[in-house]
Amino acid sequence: MNLERCVEEVELALDELVELNNSIPVIVEGIKDLRALRKLGLGGDIITLNKGISLSDFADKISEEFDEVIILSDWDRRGGSLCRRLKELLKGRVVYDVGIRQRLSKFAMIKKVEGLPSWLETVYHRMEDTTPNHDSSSNKNKSSMDI
Repeated sequence: MNLERCVEEVELALDELVELNNSIPVIVEGIKDLRALRKLGLGGDIITLNKGISLSDFADKISEEFDEVIILSDWDRRGGSLCRRLKELLKGRVVYDVGIRQRLSKFAMIKKVEGLPSWLETVYHRMEDTTPNHDSSSNKNKSSMDI
């Protein structure tokens, strides 16, 4: 798969995430993930996993406060394990979406949510360097993501 296609798929997933986050909170692993998503334009609720409480207690708090969430843990082994465990704990209590996580995992070529802004910046520069007669207006999402 070529780089342009990967970037296009990541941009589509992020556009969808920004839109959904207006009404659905996103669960991430840590503060660096939260900052990265803010940099990418998310303006809604972003919830970091609280290291001071168990995952079970965290899921209880989520189910008390929300009807639906988006799980966006990292794409490494630990993030996958957290995602599976959260799904188990939330099942039947909260509607959860892991589709965006799966799409980003497939196309982003990185393992951590916190790396998304710098990855996009890097690939945009790489694409500019390899595109003859580059027109900066051709990348509509670049400016909207505030990278």
